[in-house]
Amino acid sequence: MEIIFEKYHGTGNDFIMIDNRDGQYDALNEQQISKLCDRHFGIGADGLILLQMKDGFDFWMNYFNADGKPSSMCGNGSRCTVAFAQSKGINKNKYHFVTADGPHEGEILSAENIRVKMADVQSIEMLQDAKLLDTGSPHYVQDVKGLTEIDMKAEGRKIRYNEVFYEKGVNVNFVEKQNEKEINVRTYERGVEDETLSCGTGVTACAIVNAYQEGENEIDINTPGGRLRLTFTKSEYAYNNIWLEGPTKKVFDGKITI
Repeated sequence: MEIIFEKYHGTGNDFIMIDNRDGQYDALNEQQISKLCDRHFGIGADGLILLQMKDGFDFWMNYFNADGKPSSMCGNGSRCTVAFAQSKGINKNKYHFVTADGPHEGEILSAENIRVKMADVQSIEMLQDAKLLDTGSPHYVQDVKGLTEIDMKAEGRKIRYNEVFYEKGVNVNFVEKQNEKEINVRTYERGVEDETLSCGTGVTACAIVNAYQEGENEIDINTPGGRLRLTFTKSEYAYNNIWLEGPTKKVFDGKITI
């Protein structure tokens, strides 16, 4: 099978983008997707995204982790998919699309600056030294000191594979506050099973937790791959109108035979 693809990244979180609106790549399986995402024997990426059609929406973002398994919402991936969709002729400034966790909105603010509306956050679970919440994917958020010194792969695996989270997995985020309106974040992602340079649902979770603690509703987030911004409104019972904004970029395109 010959696959025509493009490579995109959003603040270093990189994805193989494939136009599958005609269904020609429906037969792609877990093993093949994993091989395509392999950084030594394939194209290399944190995940693979199929751009597909869905009645009532501009497109369906069908997302797979680097291990080849279907995954839940990907914030940076959805921002990249908006850019990819426009490049493929779905010409709009505002988009209505669907992912594994339901409907979303996307908006092109400039050539490489895109924002997407994330799912509402209904609750935050308090753990002994961290917080747990779902922003389209489950996230463990812990405040730390000396963020740059942490061995993310080792410390992330300890939490992701402990007896509480082992079965379904969890994404692990460590946060160091700069000030009330700016935080630094590093993320270990399940499915990638390593640190990624940025994670959209992860920075969303971290910003919401920061808002819970500090009360701010507009937060800049620094990740190893770049800077993102989160804005939202807070009601008595939930966090609503959550928008994740940041840069996206096409890296290259190509063909590969598997």
